[in-house]
Amino acid sequence: MKYYSLQHNSPKVSFAQAVIKGIAPDKGLYFPEQITPLSPLFFDAIETMNNNTIAYEAIKQFVGNEIPEKDLKSILTEVLSFDFPIVELNENLATLELFHGPTMAFKDLGARFMAQCLSYFIKDQKQEITVLVATSGDTGGAVAKGFLGVKGINVVILYPSGKVSAIQEKQLTTLGNNITALEVEGTFDDCQAMVKQAFLDTEIQSHRQLTSANSINVARWLPQLLYYFFAYKQLKHKNKKFVFSVPSGNFGNICAGIVAKKLGLPINHFIAATNSNDTVPQFLKTNNYIPKPSVATISNAMDVGDPSNFIRILNLYHQDVAKLKQEFSSYSFDDTLTKKAIHNLFSTYKYIADPHGAIGYLGLQHHHLSKEHYGVFLETAHPIKFKDIVEQTLNTTIAIPIQIQEVLHKTKKSIVINNYADLKHYLCS
Repeated sequence: MKYYSLQHNSPKVSFAQAVIKGIAPDKGLYFPEQITPLSPLFFDAIETMNNNTIAYEAIKQFVGNEIPEKDLKSILTEVLSFDFPIVELNENLATLELFHGPTMAFKDLGARFMAQCLSYFIKDQKQEITVLVATSGDTGGAVAKGFLGVKGINVVILYPSGKVSAIQEKQLTTLGNNITALEVEGTFDDCQAMVKQAFLDTEIQSHRQLTSANSINVARWLPQLLYYFFAYKQLKHKNKKFVFSVPSGNFGNICAGIVAKKLGLPINHFIAATNSNDTVPQFLKTNNYIPKPSVATISNAMDVGDPSNFIRILNLYHQDVAKLKQEFSSYSFDDTLTKKAIHNLFSTYKYIADPHGAIGYLGLQHHHLSKEHYGVFLETAHPIKFKDIVEQTLNTTIAIPIQIQEVLHKTKKSIVINNYADLKHYLCS
């Protein structure tokens, strides 16, 4: 399998090179040269397979022969050590819970897969690699935990000061070891822009070998397609038209879902549910893609004004926006509606959702599904990570899981930076 830059001005690379580089020299995102649909026999038998077998069959073409079958299966066994359950709320509605990993966020799977792949590829390399990543909330904690103690890799995480939840901040600032947190006086977009600029800075490159663990990296992005296979395995017997509503910030998760559909997974429609950062919903209305500064919301992991992965989605539809709209919708919801949805889910189904999952639920409500459809919204983080908001909205108390208890009393350690010059100074010193 070869990967090419979506800017079309860099040489094609192998999967290993794409993982190590993170982003192409021309600033383009890497994309697989082809996507080969799986055999119909695979989908016929999917209910009889365990998650490890499903994952191997779904992901192996993207890895190619660069990781031998035995080693890739071992990596997947290590990565898939937790569950991805469907929780049914009524006969046509369910949520897919993606928060049962070590940091209780959907990004655990991608971060762990990338850490294992990168470690495999550099095991005989003497030079250390620096994983440089921006986070609007959950990416930082998942990457920090996934790469903690991995030999030959240092992790530098940029996060916007005061714009992640208290628990999210603890998860990315308290591990130490090979993990460093840089607290940026700005927004997530500022953090992401600094990361992209650093990859093009030859002076930094002469000091450090950089790669990214944001969903711009193929090893972080592609494994998310497995969520949709695991969901289908649990729901196939429904014999419905499946609609997935995905809380969307940088659009990596929903983009991976579309790749799953291209592999043959029978998904009828995708809904990208966003908060007030509505760049993509506005694009679908006007056909004009106009990035805007991100605004802070209670669903902070989605506070992205210029989602990196939307270019991959357009590429999957060969820039045909009319075709995209047949299979893809996007709606925006503000904080007031989000809180109402949290309350409605609890009062109607006794289900406690976090703000991101609540927005996914709103996407399904807005789309007005018929009886032939079955709606699934993704619950991408445990509600405890947004404890204050959820408890205040529901006037209840949420039990604190062990994964969160482990970090609550640890000491925060971060380095405050104000601009790109500060980041460059840190990376070059």
